Amino acid sequence: MMVGVSKLHDPLSSSMAEERGGGVSTAVKEEVRAGTIPLVVKELVAGGVAGGVAKSAVAPLERVKILFQTRRAEFQSIGLLGSFRKIVQTEGLLGFYRGNGASVARIVPYAALHYMAYEQYRRWIVLGFPNIGKGPVLDLVSGSIAGGTAVIFTYPLDLVRTKLAFQVVGPSRLKDRKLYSLPEQVYRGILDCILKIYKQNGLRGLYRGVGPSLYGIFPYSGLKFYFYEEMKSHVPEDHKKGISVKLACGSVAGLLGQTLTYPLDVVRRQMQVVPSVAIGFTAYDVMKSWLKVPSRDEVAAISVVTENTNHAEA
Repeated sequence: MMVGVSKLHDPLSSSMAEERGGGVSTAVKEEVRAGTIPLVVKELVAGGVAGGVAKSAVAPLERVKILFQTRRAEFQSIGLLGSFRKIVQTEGLLGFYRGNGASVARIVPYAALHYMAYEQYRRWIVLGFPNIGKGPVLDLVSGSIAGGTAVIFTYPLDLVRTKLAFQVVGPSRLKDRKLYSLPEQVYRGILDCILKIYKQNGLRGLYRGVGPSLYGIFPYSGLKFYFYEEMKSHVPEDHKKGISVKLACGSVAGLLGQTLTYPLDVVRRQMQVVPSVAIGFTAYDVMKSWLKVPSRDEVAAISVVTENTNHAEA
């Protein structure tokens, strides 16, 4: 069960809040009294929107990447630009978004869980291990576990996304049947794909290949969050809310995390991952600001005010 705002108590910052006593802002006090949208829900919404925006923005690159990685013979020898041209010629502009519905259906819950779980695990670790401090170990561990959690809950949708994107186009829509050599389209959509996989292989079929995904996501997710938090900590306060700063920090975080995690496949992965990470982090921070999600220090202050209020009422 997720920790509610009223039970959060950051030992590293609560003393600061207590020293200020009545200095806790009126806005924070009102947040406590109003009983507004729970913090966890706000983080889920912010993460889901961030994931959907980021994934849709890089959908064309994602489609080409999958066609390369699954070794479609028609795309192996024509390069990146040639692949873009072939997709336009045979499927039109919408071809770049084939499988994107499944991708967004997967990334929205994945990103929502990923970002929210990161914040939640971070709070739990601070509560359980106060001596760990707010350093790289905290971000690495929180990010890694959050990534694994998100993968386990959403892997079937990732599998469906890959299978749908692998299908180039149904034979009835081909302008030139000689362009492609694969048999007829197998899956008609997300639900059809899930049902057919389950019918053929059961639940194990929906989680086929999850092992390698977990091996990759643990170090990558931890490094990504660590680099992002570390870079933001060196940005002057006056510039931390700037979109360009968030994009820059997200780009470098994605680049470094991807390079250190997948050194043998860097170039191909980076063309999609780097902009996706940058847009994802930026959209997440923007959504948190729009939803008025309190900062981590404010969460500790809210905890102190709530506890004091409960004691007074008792």
